[in-house]
Amino acid sequence: MSSTRVILLATVCALCSLGTQATDSRTNIPAGMIQIPAGIYEPAFRQTNEPATVSINPFLIEIHPVTNAEFLDFVRANPQWRRSQIKRLFAGEEYLSHWKNDLDLGDAVNPNAPVTRVSWFAARAYARWKGRRLPTAAEWEYVASASTTAPNAKSDPVFRHQLQKIYSAPMPGTLPAVGATPPNFYGVQDLHGLVWEWVSDFSTAMVTGDARGDTGLDRQLFCGSGAQGAKDISDFPAFLRFAFRSSLKASYTVPNLGFRCAQDL
Repeated sequence: MSSTRVILLATVCALCSLGTQATDSRTNIPAGMIQIPAGIYEPAFRQTNEPATVSINPFLIEIHPVTNAEFLDFVRANPQWRRSQIKRLFAGEEYLSHWKNDLDLGDAVNPNAPVTRVSWFAARAYARWKGRRLPTAAEWEYVASASTTAPNAKSDPVFRHQLQKIYSAPMPGTLPAVGATPPNFYGVQDLHGLVWEWVSDFSTAMVTGDARGDTGLDRQLFCGSGAQGAKDISDFPAFLRFAFRSSLKASYTVPNLGFRCAQDL
């Protein structure tokens, strides 16, 4: 092989390597997260004055809900969010009550199971500590609309039947570890059937008139939204999610309510 050809090949290899490095740099996704492409979300429930569609920008979302072990790392680093030190304004009496104590999960709690009994305030604080945020209701529902084979399977009768079966089943006494369900189209797991999940925002659609006029701290801190104007009244799982979210206050600590984080690109 001539020296000129060797030099040319070396140059090409070097350029390819640089190109690969540049691509990796642009698509550097934190471990445990998945990139969700841009798209359009059609709310299952909305007020008459609300838009029929919501534009979703590309974002990252965690593959699994936050686990007990991960939240334990957070409270170790942030003493004000420990069970014995948190202010009642930010969490109810049941906050992390299933843990043995502030810094010990105990034998009865699976460290790899999703953390529950955490308030919206605590979930938001954890997300900020990680340099992330909670997903919006639209983002969460957009990702949760995907089956294992399609990005939007809301009208798929097989997928809908599967969800109805999942949502009709009682909550297990002991939560299993995350990652128990198959990845959906995007590669995200455990969106249905493991725990309910906090989101960052709320809609006033199933909130009472008194709540709409409330100027207190919880005015805009509901987990999600419900609806009087249902686009598809047969979408039972979506109705349950939206109704459940609209019933919450930011300080609530529920035994089957956890969260996962999102991140802007």
